[in-house]
Amino acid sequence: MTTQPIPDATLRQLLDVAIAAARNAYIPYSNYPVGAALRAADGSVYGGCNVENAAYPASICAERTALVKAVSEGQRAFDLLVVVTKNAGSPCGVCRQMLYEFSPELRLITADLDGNIRSDNSLSELLPDGFGPNRLPR
Repeated sequence: MTTQPIPDATLRQLLDVAIAAARNAYIPYSNYPVGAALRAADGSVYGGCNVENAAYPASICAERTALVKAVSEGQRAFDLLVVVTKNAGSPCGVCRQMLYEFSPELRLITADLDGNIRSDNSLSELLPDGFGPNRLPR
């Protein structure tokens, strides 16, 4: 993917939002905080953290928390997601699928909790041949 440079101030803002969100993670089982900052096409930023549950499938990832917040506020198009974890882990398959629904070419940056960037990819690179609304019969 050929990526456009992100202004340092913009990237720092998104990293700060994601790191702050990770501090709010509810993680009594995994002890693995994840924070996300999702930028909508209009520049609005939505943070999210992972929220675990004793009934494990009821847990929700940080990326989906940010996405659901944004969609509930009327957003439908996104251009950038920053995800931070202890080791700059990448979004799970369910998160990739949920994000693909809205923005297959979403730019996704992963970093550790100190803000050190480890990867910069498009969502379509992480979910090749993804299944989206255009695959449904009309």
